[in-house]
Amino acid sequence: MQFAQRLQNVETSAIREIFKLLGRPGIISFAGGFPDASLFDATGIAQATRRAIEQHPAAALQYGPTEGYQPLREQIARHMQTEGAQVQPQDLIVTTGSQQALDLLGKIMLSPGDKVLVEGPTFLATIQCFRLYGAEVISVPIDEHGVQTDALERLIVEHQPRLVYLIPTFGNPSGALLPLERRRKVLELAAAHQVLVVEDNPYGELYFDAPPPPSLLALSTEVAGSRDYLAYCGSFSKTLSPGLRLGWLVAPAALLANAVMCKQFSDANSSMLAQVSTSEYWQTGRQTATLRQVQQTYARRATLMGECLRRELGNALAFTQPQGGMFIWARLTGANGTSTDAAAFVQRAIAQGVAVVPGTPFYASAPDTATFRMSYATVAEDRIIEGVSRLARALG
Repeated sequence: MQFAQRLQNVETSAIREIFKLLGRPGIISFAGGFPDASLFDATGIAQATRRAIEQHPAAALQYGPTEGYQPLREQIARHMQTEGAQVQPQDLIVTTGSQQALDLLGKIMLSPGDKVLVEGPTFLATIQCFRLYGAEVISVPIDEHGVQTDALERLIVEHQPRLVYLIPTFGNPSGALLPLERRRKVLELAAAHQVLVVEDNPYGELYFDAPPPPSLLALSTEVAGSRDYLAYCGSFSKTLSPGLRLGWLVAPAALLANAVMCKQFSDANSSMLAQVSTSEYWQTGRQTATLRQVQQTYARRATLMGECLRRELGNALAFTQPQGGMFIWARLTGANGTSTDAAAFVQRAIAQGVAVVPGTPFYASAPDTATFRMSYATVAEDRIIEGVSRLARALG
């Protein structure tokens, strides 16, 4: 059987391959990027779903508008307004997870041979998505504060990309938080070079102490012309439930119209039962307490993991303590004669009964082979202590 040529541009996710090894008894996994299912408000979601079916059966169980359930669009717009973004319901569509938003952007914006700039490292599925549409994906260097805007400017001038994809707030896998001045610089570059910047923000509400700086979308009012070259992807997956498969896309009107057209070809509309249930849930206000519990739990686990890493691995490992999100991005330093080969380290770690993800697949180009990703989100505190102890034994 002969398959489409576009499949030659992508490969199976390295994370999914590691998951195949996690069925071993006793293994501790820092590899996943999932939220903790024990923190889902299952009772509240169940009650909201029941109300959706009982009170709005025609809306919840029937086909719906491609743009999304109007009450939910209005709620999303109001929520974004509280975070400083000037968004109206007509400025957004509901998508089947934020991953569909990225896929729609790929369909609309990319032709074979086009260039895309992403952070190096960045969300693996985004690299795969854009490559599927024939794009050449190029990594922009980051540091502990996120994308280096001087390098971004240089690469925009050099490559004239069709779009720039960023996770400015607690990035995956880096955990980095882009400072306010760099956010403004990104918007200035978007306006000056008339290049679409895609802001992916699934982790922005998972802050531990102080809230992060305003989103690029919120700041766009301060940089003339930048809103015309800005798309925003939001998600319910990390704050409510990934099983609902709901996200949203905010974009300029012409881009959004094409997204609606392409979504019609894909799934007609995202699950109406999920949309109406989520709308009913939001009306209760329960999400505030649920989110606070998630923030507090992840903060404790992130702090503990950082303490354990510093104690157990010392200067053999370099990392920045996260201020939010779900990940610690680490680099083997080679101190005391230890190896800097993260791929080999990952295999030794699995042999010790703990799983992490090698960093190389998160780079579109020029990978740092000494890096790897850990998640504290789903791991109990006693397991974090034991897992890091096992990581220390895996140093070579």
